[in-house]
Amino acid sequence: MKNTWLDRFAQIMARFVPDAITACVLLMLMLLATALLLKNPFGKVIDAYYQGLWMLLPFTMQMSLIIVLSSVLGLTPFFRKAILTLSRVPKTTNQAVIIAALLCATMSYFYWGLGIALGPIIAVYFAKEAERKGVPLDFLFFLTIIWASNAVWQYGLSASAPLLVATPGHFLEKTIGVIPLSTTIWSPAAIIHEVVFTIALLVVGCWLMPKHPKPISQYPEADKLTEAIEAEETRELNYSERLERHSFFSLVLCAFFLGWLYYHFRVRRASLDINSLNTILLFLCFLLHRSVYRFTQALQKAITSAWPVIVLYHLYAGVAGLIQYTNLGEKMAGVVAAVATPTTFPTLTALVGTVFAMFIPSSGGQWAIQGFVTAKAAMEVGVSVQRGLLAMSIGDHMGNLASPFWYVIIAGIARVDFRSFFGYGLLFAALWFVIGAIVFTFAPC
Repeated sequence: MKNTWLDRFAQIMARFVPDAITACVLLMLMLLATALLLKNPFGKVIDAYYQGLWMLLPFTMQMSLIIVLSSVLGLTPFFRKAILTLSRVPKTTNQAVIIAALLCATMSYFYWGLGIALGPIIAVYFAKEAERKGVPLDFLFFLTIIWASNAVWQYGLSASAPLLVATPGHFLEKTIGVIPLSTTIWSPAAIIHEVVFTIALLVVGCWLMPKHPKPISQYPEADKLTEAIEAEETRELNYSERLERHSFFSLVLCAFFLGWLYYHFRVRRASLDINSLNTILLFLCFLLHRSVYRFTQALQKAITSAWPVIVLYHLYAGVAGLIQYTNLGEKMAGVVAAVATPTTFPTLTALVGTVFAMFIPSSGGQWAIQGFVTAKAAMEVGVSVQRGLLAMSIGDHMGNLASPFWYVIIAGIARVDFRSFFGYGLLFAALWFVIGAIVFTFAPC
């Protein structure tokens, strides 16, 4: 079988892209040298790295729970039946791509964590059903399309920077005031970008699907994700075993979780955040597994999907500390104000945002570091702060699509090697960036 140029490119990237920890060390050394060249004292640089090293500790546990609980949810009979029902709808390759990608994009628009955690599971179920029906579908390329569709969260209901600047009392309020969502994620430019990118993603994904696809059966660990939890033993159970299989204890937990969610959303009028999402996932897991025993059985299978984030987040946070706690971040972003014009500002801001995102695996953290300089640069250049914020978000996700960090997480959930589809992802990274640079240069916002 003759490989296409896209297959060859993906194979080349698989040979040369280092794993996420190695890449992080290389980035750390590069930034360490740059910080020293900018005349930061060595002690300050080391302290900056240490300050950053553990600053994402709560976030790491939150992300681990999102990934693990979403995987546990994917093993519930209800979820399996729901996804299987949807996966049986497509009759062709293009239909499978369109339905699965739109499903993941919709979830991502409502909350970014849902798309990241459930997207790979959806890809596995759709790919399994496609192979069963003889529909040609390359699993790795299909997984990449689903992962790329997650990008719509940047202008969705959980967009970090837009939600932050729309909140009274945010850290830049004295500089830029409170900016309503109607001028950011619901601006004409943001809506145009979401629509255009999604359509382009589907067109390119269908068009470039490998002509000689490798089905999911060639990736046995991923294939196993569609297997049901083993049937409960039929032997006579002792007293403690009967207790853990009884639905009463799961229902008690569900009642407590439901009470907290009511208080959070109805009484406090709070919005969806990572903690409330994890509470919802935990509630659904116990409710749908129906017993502590079935939940723990699924948990044992799902826990392996979270291994990438447990240490990686801290190593990347250390690198982020070099940017945040030295003058490196301000120098990097300040270059934009010196050379930009109203026409070039969005593209340059997106480029700087890409650089920041390569080191900072948190969009909220990136805005905390880059937000002030981006806002001031926008004012000096003569464009709206909203345009700068939205352009920075292009760079933010460009970094997500172009660095190994998030690929390792997606690969951990899908149980494949991240190098095997990293090259495909760069194609969609370029698509995202080009569309974003054009839209946020010319469209109203």
